[in-house]
This record gives sequence, C-alpha cells and structure tokens, in this order.
Amino acid sequence: MPPSTEAMKGKVCLVTGATSGIGKATATALAAQGATVVIGCRNREKGEAVKQEIARATGNTSLDLMVADLASIESTKKGAADFLARYPKLDVLVNQAGLYLSQRTLTPDGLETVFVVNHLSYCLLSNLLLPALKAGAPSRIVNGSGGIEAAGKIDFDDLQGEKKFSSFKALAQSKLGNFLFTYEMARRLEGTGVTVNIMQPGGVKTELGKGQGGFFGFMLRMARPLFSTPEQGADTLVWLASAPELAAVSGKYFVKRKEAKSSARSHDQELAARLWKVSAELCGLKV
Repeated sequence: MPPSTEAMKGKVCLVTGATSGIGKATATALAAQGATVVIGCRNREKGEAVKQEIARATGNTSLDLMVADLASIESTKKGAADFLARYPKLDVLVNQAGLYLSQRTLTPDGLETVFVVNHLSYCLLSNLLLPALKAGAPSRIVNGSGGIEAAGKIDFDDLQGEKKFSSFKALAQSKLGNFLFTYEMARRLEGTGVTVNIMQPGGVKTELGKGQGGFFGFMLRMARPLFSTPEQGADTLVWLASAPELAAVSGKYFVKRKEAKSSARSHDQELAARLWKVSAELCGLKV
C-alpha cells in the first residue's frame, strides 16, 4: 500500500491502461495522494473490480471509470465524450495503455492494432480531452513509452504493416510515435499551461508480451525475472504527474526521475508534423 498524503487532493487524474501493470500502480499511487482518479478501462466489470481494490488499498473512494476500447476510434471518442460530460476540468492525463502482439491483427477500423493502441490512442484521447485540460491549467499530459524507440522507424509506405509485418518493428514504430507525438504536442501547446512529457520505465513485470510468440516475446519472458515491479516502474510516471517542481516543464523525456536523451529521429520536427497530420486524418481529428 502506497503512503497516503493529501498532495493531489482536488486534482482530477485520468489514467489509461489502469486495470493492470504500471497503469494500475500509477492510479493507485495517485489515489493514495488524494486525487480523484478516473480509471481508463476496456471492460466495465474489470474496471469496477480494480476500483474497489484501489479504494481498499488507499482509503480513497474518489474513484471513477472511463470505459473505452482504445483499439476502437469510435469507442475512444465515446469514452472521451462521457468523461467531458462528467468532468469540466482535467488536471492530469496519463497515457499508459499499451500492448505487444506477435501477429498482425486489425482493429474495428481496419488499422493495425499495435499502432492504434500504442500510438494513435495517445494522439486521439489527448486532443479530445484538451478542453478539460485547458480548463484545468496548469495541467499535465504524461505519456508512458518504451526504450526501443531508437530502433523505430515511421514507415509511411507501410504504416499498418500490410506489406510486411514484424512484431518488433510494429512495437518500435509505435514507441517512436509516442516520442514524436509528445514533442509535437508540447510545441503546439506552448503557452497554454498544458505540459506534455514522456518517460520509459525500463523492464517491468507486466502483462506486456505475456503469452505471445516470436523472438521478442521470447526475450521478454527470459528477461522477466530481472525486471522491476509495476510500482517501481510507475514511480517516474507518478512523479511527472504530481511533482510541484515540474509544473512548467514540458517537451522532456525522463528515465528514473532524470531527464534523458532520446534518439535524433524522435526530435525530427518534419517527421513529427507529418505523423501528426497522418494520425489526425486516421482518427478523423481536425487539429
């Protein structure tokens, strides 16, 4: 059980991927700090169970759900609309939902699933919730990602892996997308009071890759005993979401509470602008 404080009392935080792993640990830690925590979940029944678990662990009953399947553009839009109808302001959005698949699968929109959940949902949800984030300013968007972004390449000629699919390529591309999106969003929101930062937790014992085949899935399983706990992995996310000294920090990358340097490709502003445009078109966003 995390130590309870009142540091985030009065703050509204939405955490995606909050029913397991790092997302759940983040939601629990923010609830322990007194925040009103909205648990982003795909399944209402599972979300309710996690809500009760967090309430018991923290003593905080200011918990709610946002039910949305982030693999579906329509479902994400509906979840965001439901959130906005209930909450006029949002202090912290934590984008932490993610997955790894060894085989290519398609979402209800006919898009490659890893690309949608790991990258496109970050772009879509963050933009849909901007009215509440701006109303809550100074507010924060914190994006969780992974350290393999340096191996990623945005393949605009085969963005959905139709021509040739590689599970590692798809994952690395999505993680690079997280960085490009973070830096581009930070530039676009400069002066609004909404900050955007990104972190990667290192190897963490989560459900990511569990039960999946392929070489990368095999390597994940072999390295798993060396990984940190979800609570340890969530530490930097929680810090970025709550630390007063970071209120004005934006467009930065952090590892273990220290600013880090991401790949040169992740700082390519032309690439970021192009990906932003393509992502917005795929989501039906006018931004």
